[in-house]
Amino acid sequence: MLRKNDEKINGFLFVIVLPLLLFSMSYYGFETSYVLWIKSADKAPDFIFESVYAYRVIPNFLSVHVTEAFTFIVENHLPFLKAFLSKSGSYFYHSTFLINVFFFIWSCIILYKILKMKPVELLLNAKVRRLVHLAAVFFMVIVQYVPTNCDSIAIFFYLWGIFFTLKYFHGRKKINLIALCAVVFVSTFVRETSCLNIAFFAAVFLDWNQLKNKNYLFVKDTIWVISSFCLAYIVLRMAIHQTASFMEGIYIVKNFTSPYNLVGLLFGVLGIYFTYQLSSEESSKHVLKKYLFFSLPYLFMITLVGLFWETRLFLPLILTGVVAASHQFKNFIS
Repeated sequence: MLRKNDEKINGFLFVIVLPLLLFSMSYYGFETSYVLWIKSADKAPDFIFESVYAYRVIPNFLSVHVTEAFTFIVENHLPFLKAFLSKSGSYFYHSTFLINVFFFIWSCIILYKILKMKPVELLLNAKVRRLVHLAAVFFMVIVQYVPTNCDSIAIFFYLWGIFFTLKYFHGRKKINLIALCAVVFVSTFVRETSCLNIAFFAAVFLDWNQLKNKNYLFVKDTIWVISSFCLAYIVLRMAIHQTASFMEGIYIVKNFTSPYNLVGLLFGVLGIYFTYQLSSEESSKHVLKKYLFFSLPYLFMITLVGLFWETRLFLPLILTGVVAASHQFKNFIS
């Protein structure tokens, strides 16, 4: 009984409390040029409703209403906190932190559940599993030097999608496929990261032996996941009538000429390579290779319209590498 209580306490400390402290340090212990305008903004800036940001409906909705609610509560019920809060940032900045830390903690919880699901032999040891989880948490925290209102939410939905993909992979229960499609649909209203759930699904289920035997069941399932993404995309295009696009600018030249962007690219490549080397089984490496292949459109887009220095763009790939390295695939795929 005491041992079980100790495990629960340690799990709470390592899965929730420690990540929460690390995340708080990244927002209030350090400062970069990216956060200066956020700390001075009293409300959600107008530009989040323009260009590519206009399609991030859920984060924008939360930014506006959480900031309004937070401002109302502090101004009317907690005025003694105003002086303290003003020293660390604006109401908008604190609201962004609250939104992101909420989804970050849930991401940590879901990731730990994924690591416990059919783990490789090494991760059967709870202490090793916590160390792997902590390494993934560090990756999630360190990229927060570019705070946004959408990335933590997107990672939460992305990991949730991975969870349902693996549940469906091992149980073949249609309810998990339906849940995955629902997650992909909703997360498309957060950020385009949702398309990577399709890449992970295809990487896990693609079996060359099934294709040789003309078994195309996985193709049908993949089409369902793709359709949920496309449906959400169509809804977004129909609902938002302004002249917005899914890109802010073309940065491909800057990505390969700026030393900062080259450092960011190196970080992403080494991060993915680290997770590849973390894999102790060929089946895990095989899944990661297929995933990177299916993620080529995403990699092309972040090369074209993203900035490598914003290393948060590589985070879904790194987290997927951690999951692939930690999961037991060899008894289920060829």
